[in-house]
Amino acid sequence: MLQNNIKWVYLIALSVIWGTSFILIKKALIGLNPYQLGALRTIITGLFLFIAGYKTVKTIKRTDWKWLAVSGFCGSFIPAFFFAIAETEIDSAVASVLNSLVPLNTILFGFAVFKIASTKRQVLGVIIGFIGTAILILQGASLNPDQNYMYAGYIIASTFMYAANVNIIKRYLQDVKPLAIATGNYVVIFIPALIVLLFTGFFSEATFNNSEIGMSIVYVVILSLFGTALAKVFYFKLVQISTPVFASSVTYIMPLVALGWGVLDGEGFSLLQGFAAAIVLLGVYLSQKRI
Repeated sequence: MLQNNIKWVYLIALSVIWGTSFILIKKALIGLNPYQLGALRTIITGLFLFIAGYKTVKTIKRTDWKWLAVSGFCGSFIPAFFFAIAETEIDSAVASVLNSLVPLNTILFGFAVFKIASTKRQVLGVIIGFIGTAILILQGASLNPDQNYMYAGYIIASTFMYAANVNIIKRYLQDVKPLAIATGNYVVIFIPALIVLLFTGFFSEATFNNSEIGMSIVYVVILSLFGTALAKVFYFKLVQISTPVFASSVTYIMPLVALGWGVLDGEGFSLLQGFAAAIVLLGVYLSQKRI
């Protein structure tokens, strides 16, 4: 009973933290390009996790490192860049709703790779969810003709990687402590992120002459500490004390938080987009039901 209550605490906390991440990415992009943002987010998060979890690295078995590497790239490294690239063209609120495809893709990935059976109701949820996604993207492209909604593909690709990650953690890293998983992920991806940053021109004179760079870095630090480092430890713990689909349902509440921030920041969001978002969430809801 206690564990059942705790998993809901983790779920709500993650929804608020991750729901705020989308607006932080948007604000950070004012002074940074998406590759600088993705690399800095990874590096700063890694530093936080190394300080907090360096002792846990010793507890990781040699056989677990290959799965930690796959988890690190699928669940952290690549999405950090993809979300930043996507938000150069689409609103943060829309990005958050598209991110709600994670539970649906968790089911698809589990069925395709791990042969986890799905019910007819779950399949219906997946279909409804993708219909809502199509409406959301098409309406967004119509409402914002100056934005390139092809960039929504970066978000959708990231949701598939998140789905792969949650299945990998549940299947292969169940016995590894959450902080050890998070720290191990960043042990693997820290150097690649540093290499990317070196090639972005971040350390050039032009970057530091940019008056907006200071606040952008502040946003990245907040995003890294809360939206990535702390949230990942919470998420891995949630996966271990619940199920992959329950853990990925953090995307129920997250869009509401992100939509609130988007409206406060002056982003447009039509009634039809709201309807499409509701369809996506209905699909996610149905996908959670086993009967």
